[in-house]
Amino acid sequence: MRNLVNKIEELFNSFQNDANAQIEKGNKAAGTRARKASLELEKELKEFRKISLEASRK
Repeated sequence: MRNLVNKIEELFNSFQNDANAQIEKGNKAAGTRARKASLELEKELKEFRKISLEASRK
C-alpha cells in the first residue's frame, strides 16, 4: 500500500507542476500532460480506495 501512496504522490506532483505551467505560462503541452496525469491519478486513487476498504474489513 505504501508503494501505491508514493505513486499517487508522484502523479499528483506531476499534475500540479504541469497544471501550474499551463495556468501561469499558457503552456498548452503542459495542459495535455496535466490532463493525462489526472486520468492516471484517478485510476490510482480508485485502487487505493479498493485496498483501503479491504484493509478496514480485516
